[in-house]
Amino acid sequence: MVLRCAQTIPAVVLLILAIVGILLVVLPTEEMKQHPQNMYGIVLDAGSSHTSMYIYKWPADKQNGTGIVTQHDECHAKGGGISSYAGIRGGAAKSLEACLEQAVKVIPKSRHHQTPLCLGATAGMRLLNIVNATESQQILKEVEKKLRSYPFKFKEAIILSGQAEGAYGWVTVNYLLEHFVKYGFVGQWLNPGRETVGALDLGGASTQITFETSEKVENESNMMELKLYGQIYRLYTQSFLCYGQDQFLRKLLAHLIETQGVKPQVFHPCYPRQFNTSIKLGQDVFDSVCTKNYRPAQFDPHMTVTVVGTGDYRSCLDSVRKMFSFGSCPYSKCSFDGVFQPSLRGSFMAFSAFYFTHSYITRLTNIPITSPNQTEEAIQLICNMTMSEMMEKTKQSEKYVKNVCAVSSFVQVLLTQGYHFDEASLPSISFQKKAGGASVGWALGYMLNLSNLVPAESLGLMKALPSGPWAGILFLFVALLFIALGYLLMIYRNTKAREDMV
Repeated sequence: MVLRCAQTIPAVVLLILAIVGILLVVLPTEEMKQHPQNMYGIVLDAGSSHTSMYIYKWPADKQNGTGIVTQHDECHAKGGGISSYAGIRGGAAKSLEACLEQAVKVIPKSRHHQTPLCLGATAGMRLLNIVNATESQQILKEVEKKLRSYPFKFKEAIILSGQAEGAYGWVTVNYLLEHFVKYGFVGQWLNPGRETVGALDLGGASTQITFETSEKVENESNMMELKLYGQIYRLYTQSFLCYGQDQFLRKLLAHLIETQGVKPQVFHPCYPRQFNTSIKLGQDVFDSVCTKNYRPAQFDPHMTVTVVGTGDYRSCLDSVRKMFSFGSCPYSKCSFDGVFQPSLRGSFMAFSAFYFTHSYITRLTNIPITSPNQTEEAIQLICNMTMSEMMEKTKQSEKYVKNVCAVSSFVQVLLTQGYHFDEASLPSISFQKKAGGASVGWALGYMLNLSNLVPAESLGLMKALPSGPWAGILFLFVALLFIALGYLLMIYRNTKAREDMV
């Protein structure tokens, strides 16, 4: 009897130890929230002058259906925009390769197949689509084929409408300013309840204005509703094709040639005095749908013309104003060219070429652009400067400063006479290139909207111990449990056998 007890005690102790160990590992362990990995998204901004790639990331658990997105990386493709490869088979697709290879490297391989990849083409492709729809579709097909050859989740390669481009720019601005959500001191994302800010975008071939309005939008094509972070926003948005910086400069040259006649020499009041440059009538002026209304009936597209600067601010401003139509308006109120625009509301952020133009004005004159009068004073000073003066003050080559007077005058007319910014509202414009570490433009807004389409991953649960050691310890205690039970069973059988023999 004493022997049997002596044999049983170790087995019972082992059994109790195993049971207690399993209970300690399983029952009292707190479950901790484990945030899922980041999700990633790629947007290719195929503009009229170049293509930029932006890589965004956001926590896989999303906030009210929309990802909290930050910029992870960016790449600027060499060469012109994809529309510049019209007639060059495979050229547009090939121009994207270096940036796509960069994306493969910087996005974790485990996320490649879940990463949405999309391309949005803007005004350059919109213009090409007007002139040659077949060629624009061919470029998009080639680009799509290239994008599909990478290990990402291809979504679309499209030509964005001007209204969509403006609306997504508005989303970017308000997101970066934390007008949708912000991270609170309690460690949670909160709705700050702030008024939204309007967006002003100036690209190479078009310009956009977008802002939230409560007024009736008389032209339905100017209205857009977006749902972000559980809120619905009602926007006015308008895009003006051919009013981008590059196309405007073409139109201005075309207007000057039309009024002065097709001659070997044309005088340009917006170029610095004594500055001159040579252009070809075709590729530099009239080979664009934006200049067709100025195109002479008879001209040699290969003819070289010398453009001579006169540095005359008043004449420059008069020529720029003629690019706009402030006459007839079929609505209760208009901006220009007969386009409806409600009353301006709140503050605005101006980006892209607006930012660079504003930067040149302030660097050249040290005059803050806070009123129409100050703006006019600053631009008049610039237009009276020589090329050498501008190059000295900006440390830039003549390629970049020759058009500062012309573009500044254009921005002046666009903002004050076109959009109706005045003494009270002009100071509300903030000129920005980046905010919160991200580039300001339509791409981030597009990614935010697109992230609504990406399934959210819920918070995972993990034990306080890392999963590997936790499973190992649990296995050890389970093994001890079975050993103890086996040992007790063996003792029982041996005892039973002895009793039967007796």
